[in-house]
Amino acid sequence: MVSKNITIKNEQGMHMRPASLLSQMAAGFESSVNIKANGNTCDCKSVMFLMAAGLKCGSEIELVCDGPDEEKALAEISAFIESGMGD
Repeated sequence: MVSKNITIKNEQGMHMRPASLLSQMAAGFESSVNIKANGNTCDCKSVMFLMAAGLKCGSEIELVCDGPDEEKALAEISAFIESGMGD
């Protein structure tokens, strides 16, 4: 298991478009990909869980990846989140 703390930089937070892109990206990995925030854990492979997490600009999250390709998943998904998630 690997993890990284990240601050959401997207001014609009986790809305439908970045949630959809993130879930598609996470689905491409064998590893589980989860976000821990506000005392909750959500599965990044689910758009609905990502939307329900209520992640806003400035939210502190922990990205946790566990599985055979965890290092690659952590690197690619954290880069996507840190880049502003396409917005």
